[in-house]
Amino acid sequence: MVYGGICMKSELDKLIFDMAEDDSVLYDASRDFTTLNAWKKARRVKLFCYRCVLPLLPKEEIYGLGSHSRKASVSTTANIAEGYGRFHYQEGIQFYRIARGSLYELKDHLISCFDFAYINEELLKEGLELVEDAKKTLNGYIGFVKKQKRINS
Repeated sequence: MVYGGICMKSELDKLIFDMAEDDSVLYDASRDFTTLNAWKKARRVKLFCYRCVLPLLPKEEIYGLGSHSRKASVSTTANIAEGYGRFHYQEGIQFYRIARGSLYELKDHLISCFDFAYINEELLKEGLELVEDAKKTLNGYIGFVKKQKRINS
């Protein structure tokens, strides 16, 4: 069948075409993962790690604790971004859970840095507060997405 000058193989194709042509659903380029509070707070954690913790690590930790801390801190924002870009709710939720796991990993790395006397108690407290704040916000966002999944299923 031909619809709107385009060959359609099924009613589903027609439905998808109609949805794509719907002017009431506008793409807003200013709203993407960078507008999420969960991503913004995870970014603060990442920047704290890079600016305040990693420079204090000794040379022998560059490829150990330093490397793991860098990967965990970058993983938080990257997984939130990737989850946001997924089409299905459940896929997004899985990436947000991975990001949450990376926050827990980074929390352990901060504690290790303190245990090995690479950072002081003040930096530890500040880092743990940032991690906890990011975790709470991310958990809230995961709950929101789960609710949206239930509503729209």
